[in-house]
Amino acid sequence: DGAIIDEAQRAPELFSYIQSDVDNDDTPGRFILTGSQNIMLLGNVSQTLAGRAALLKLLPFSLDELGKTDEFEDYETVLFKGFYPRIYDKDIPPTEWYPNYIQTYVERDVRQIKNITDLDAFQKFIRMCAGRVGQVLNLSSLGADCGITHNTARAWLTILEASYIVFQLKPYYSNFNKRLIKMPKLYFWDTGIICSLLGVKSASQIETHYLKGGLFESMVISEFMKGKLNAGTEPDAYFWRDRSGNEIDCLIDSTEGIATIEIKSGKTISEDFFAPFKYWDGVRHPVGGKKIVVYGGDTCQERETIKVISWKKMSEVMNL
Repeated sequence: DGAIIDEAQRAPELFSYIQSDVDNDDTPGRFILTGSQNIMLLGNVSQTLAGRAALLKLLPFSLDELGKTDEFEDYETVLFKGFYPRIYDKDIPPTEWYPNYIQTYVERDVRQIKNITDLDAFQKFIRMCAGRVGQVLNLSSLGADCGITHNTARAWLTILEASYIVFQLKPYYSNFNKRLIKMPKLYFWDTGIICSLLGVKSASQIETHYLKGGLFESMVISEFMKGKLNAGTEPDAYFWRDRSGNEIDCLIDSTEGIATIEIKSGKTISEDFFAPFKYWDGVRHPVGGKKIVVYGGDTCQERETIKVISWKKMSEVMNL
């Protein structure tokens, strides 16, 4: 009748048998193949099951799936715990689960994807990436800090992307001059991994951590990406920054135009939240779109043409 096969990339010989069976009976959904290694799984699918398979990306919980945002007094707890199901299902302390997950990932998955001999250097590379969350990605600088070449840094980053540890947010520079930043920004799919890599031992540490803003921004950006992927569509998010430091944290291509989103970890609404929109209005072409601030507080409100949304109500951004 069919089967669910976990970590299917480890048994590539099965794919040809599945192909023959599907060709005889093409009833959808009889075989569900899952795997933690995107490169190896997609390679087998493209070779034997092209045109016969639908591909879905299953990421850690979103805030909506977690369904407990009202129970959290602050977002620092969410950032620290992260979004992996087992932490909530088995009530495992993040300080115990994440180091084991990272060690297993490095020793098993990384070696299977690419034969990296210096695993200590690769672990250092992951930690260096965590320290750059929410920042513009400079592979030359990242490689130099890790003692590896630019090309090696690029190859290792590809591994982290293929195994859904990190993703890049591309810059938006349509119809603008050459004074714009055209390198991507680096984010993690899960904030609990970042906290573990940075040595954060409790949620209270995040309150004064130098990367608090980057952690919060990574959570908000990944929430949008998860929402799109969970709906079966590809994310269409970007950021915008010029060389003078003026920036819009997230731009979303919506039916009403380019929606602009500012992400602020502060828990009290401040006039500084709205300054980037004023600059954007002065330089952009008339593309329309909503203006939204996602911040670390609990209440939502309207400010003239700008909507202020609590991090707990992130699902409202998904409707763009």
